[in-house]
Amino acid sequence: MNEKKILLVDDCATTLLMEEMVLRGERYRLFSARNGVEAIECVDAERPDLILLDIVMPGMNGLEACREIRKRPHSQNVPIIMVTSRRESDKAGLRDAGHDYILKPINGAELLGKVRGYLGS
Repeated sequence: MNEKKILLVDDCATTLLMEEMVLRGERYRLFSARNGVEAIECVDAERPDLILLDIVMPGMNGLEACREIRKRPHSQNVPIIMVTSRRESDKAGLRDAGHDYILKPINGAELLGKVRGYLGS
């Protein structure tokens, strides 16, 4: 079984660490980026199978990065789970931008369930 690649994108080191801790024991190769520009570079270099993408980041935010990722033929259909702390966010808009969303603070069981749902266990 090939390891699936997951790109974790967040400007908050604590969130990245939490995501890594939840996913580390699974058969996934994890990569991280701290902003939208790094995320796009990593998508081009690593060709991830799934992306966890924070929305609020300095410079290029997650929604802008998502649009850029979708322009690339090799990543048009890669599942993107938007990550946000905004409770008032438009949930339908988050699903339109990515495939799904998860709220901060991250619930480990929920995150793992969503990732497995897209990539298999």
